[in-house]
Amino acid sequence: MSQYGLEAQMRMYMQALSGQSNWAWPVGIDQWRAAARRAMSREAWGYVEGAAGTEDTMHENRRALERIRIRSRMLRDVSDRDLSTTLMGQHFSVPFLLAPIGVQEIVHPDGDMASAAAAAASNVPFVLSTVSSFSIEQVAQAMGSARRWFQLYPGRDPEVMKSFLSRAEQAGYSAVVVTVDTTMLGWRPKDLETLYLPFLFGRGIANYTSDPAFRARLQESPGQDPAAAVQEFLRIYVNPAFTWGDLAELRQWTRLPVLVKGLTHPADVSRAQSLGFDGVIVSNHGGRQVDGGVATIAVLPAIRQAVGDTFPILMDSGIRSAQDVFKALALGADAVLLGRPYLYALAVGGQEAVEDLLMQFKAELDLQLALSGHRSISTIESNDVMVRS
Repeated sequence: MSQYGLEAQMRMYMQALSGQSNWAWPVGIDQWRAAARRAMSREAWGYVEGAAGTEDTMHENRRALERIRIRSRMLRDVSDRDLSTTLMGQHFSVPFLLAPIGVQEIVHPDGDMASAAAAAASNVPFVLSTVSSFSIEQVAQAMGSARRWFQLYPGRDPEVMKSFLSRAEQAGYSAVVVTVDTTMLGWRPKDLETLYLPFLFGRGIANYTSDPAFRARLQESPGQDPAAAVQEFLRIYVNPAFTWGDLAELRQWTRLPVLVKGLTHPADVSRAQSLGFDGVIVSNHGGRQVDGGVATIAVLPAIRQAVGDTFPILMDSGIRSAQDVFKALALGADAVLLGRPYLYALAVGGQEAVEDLLMQFKAELDLQLALSGHRSISTIESNDVMVRS
């Protein structure tokens, strides 16, 4: 049973006895964000913090979450808490994972290796991006036996995609996340203003340059002609012609459970369910793709109703604190994915900072659960929240 909150509080307060007047790392998402901004270059900050168009979708994710209010219940025994959950037969100690985020080396030189190692040390599952800064195998080695999933962008070359999936299976990844909302990059003014696309500089393409199917497309090795490798990556990275038929075919290429990420319409989620996928991640890519899109928390109840109580649903986009996790669980999610928050921590201090952020997140969720009147996340339901008009 969990005592994350009390243990973390005492661990932090006890530092005062050794003469310290401040905790070593930022506390609270606003402080993490401000520290990350100071640590990043203008280009990296724009890439991480930017969104599509007017950035309305990104802000609506937050506005929609803020309109939902928690209705606490009092005078219940909450002396022990259980934050664990089960997804697709896999046990999770907490109801959140680290979302797939590409090109993490622009934030910190250790990139995905640091994030993945922090997740492993914290017993939090990690989802590796297709466009990671280190390869599928390198990240697996950094994580040891810890749980990890692999995220796949559907590209133009089926042989490269099949190779990625095979490598993920062999490297001990336990699920695949197919992201379908990025068949081309959205209009992102912050990146366009600074003319910054990290792929052009060979960043975020480690899985490609290490892949035999991709290398077979090149006349010379990536080391001999890195510019040609970048150009070939740009040719096959995304596929605007990718359809439901292609997705169904892709499902046959791996024995691993497959979740579809990037859906926000109940009809699309129902279709994924009918095609035999193992779950979905309700996501608008943190607002980075469609400007003026729906907030993921706003569509979550209708999606849950469309697919029933047992179909696995995860959610991301806008999650910044424990209250957001609680609200998502109440409205139909089985778990959530953390995105920008852990990238802020990575920028501030690499693996150690990400571990501290995850410690804080667990602690806050544990206390939030108890103070709302619950001993287990399994007892959170829709009537524990209300929408503010």
